[in-house]
Amino acid sequence: MDISQINTCPAILAPGFNTYSPIGLKRVFEGRKVSHILDYDAPGKNEDESEIFLENRKRLSISGVQEKMSFILDGRILRLTKPEERGSYILKPIPRDVRNVKEVPANEHLTMQIARQIYGIQTAENALVFFRTGEPAYITKRFDLRPDGLKWRKEDFASLAGRSKENAGTNFKYEGSYEEIAALIRKYVSAWRIEIEKFFAIVVFNFMFSNGDAHLKNFGLLETEQGDFILSPAYDLMNTRMHVNDTDFALRNGLFADGSKSILWQRTGMPVKADFIKFGLSIGIQPKRIEKMLNLFIFRQEQVVTLIQNSYLSKQMKQSYLNYYFKKNNHLKRY
Repeated sequence: MDISQINTCPAILAPGFNTYSPIGLKRVFEGRKVSHILDYDAPGKNEDESEIFLENRKRLSISGVQEKMSFILDGRILRLTKPEERGSYILKPIPRDVRNVKEVPANEHLTMQIARQIYGIQTAENALVFFRTGEPAYITKRFDLRPDGLKWRKEDFASLAGRSKENAGTNFKYEGSYEEIAALIRKYVSAWRIEIEKFFAIVVFNFMFSNGDAHLKNFGLLETEQGDFILSPAYDLMNTRMHVNDTDFALRNGLFADGSKSILWQRTGMPVKADFIKFGLSIGIQPKRIEKMLNLFIFRQEQVVTLIQNSYLSKQMKQSYLNYYFKKNNHLKRY
């Protein structure tokens, strides 16, 4: 894209900024005045940098299909980590082999911003950055690093459920249900009544915004300063339907351990409000709290539309994103 024409904060999507806004800098970059343009060409554009990118990816111990790179904030400069350094940021450039591939960074960034700004979901801090050659990339700040540079303990729900490639096959992270994840939260989290509501909100959000890749490894528990565990900030949120033909829920059994669906869900092929009410009750949330949370998702349409319009998606993809959103919103209203 033409990065000279930027007029929206690439961190919080506030209009009227040709780089990061003060709030964006505070949230993502410790308040330092960081440029939104990296001092690198995009991967594949510069032969001299290609080997550096490759070596950096080999050192990064973060699982997942998409290519990731480790970055560090050096003064006001974002740069690739060196072999002896631990990065504090993960950068995800434009991936390969999906539809609308150039839109992936903007999609993830928008979806994460909607989660935080509109629904109050705690997310990993994130922004868009741009290579010198104009290509966007998604960058997120690691939340598992302690002030002393060591790491907080983090366990994803594939590990907590005891599922691995060896004992559950290559699709192990897609086995199970969201009800089973909730049971693990109740088992391992002392303040589970608080964390279970956060989990419920993320499950509803993923449905509303067509994130069909919310599998066991995309949820986790994070150690606190007190040595106990809470639900980790949300990460890897995006409208996957814009890029692949996936299902409404990543986990094989969907919401419930027994794979059950309401009659209307069976008839329409999509869950409705009654299904989420039943799900909330099954995982231990009070009826009034369920109703309040669901209403947040149903009635904040104007704010969602505004953030979509402020995003870095192309005009065509903004309309696609809106269409998917309104379709899910209409289903959530149905009983």
